[in-house]
Amino acid sequence: MIDSLFVFDTINLSGVVVGAYSFCNIIVARWACIIGEYHFTKRLWILFLIIGLILIPVSLVTESIIVSAIAAITGLTYIWGIHEIIEQEERVAKGWFPKKQKK
Repeated sequence: MIDSLFVFDTINLSGVVVGAYSFCNIIVARWACIIGEYHFTKRLWILFLIIGLILIPVSLVTESIIVSAIAAITGLTYIWGIHEIIEQEERVAKGWFPKKQKK
């Protein structure tokens, strides 16, 4: 009985893969907000909206659970990133982040 508790015939790594991807995706999206706002100003929100609006429907029609989860997480992260881009502009105005110098 006790031996059967420690036997791992199959291990489902789907949750770990999706969780690790979520962590990395949030880091990349945050970096994209900071760097993108620096180079392209607040207008970058349109690209974030397009990415989100493409990936969310893709997640609905994809058969693979992992690919569907990754598409949904990425799409929703970039939709949330629109708010972060707007806040990033406010952070720059407060002097928390550098402002790009005009040539």
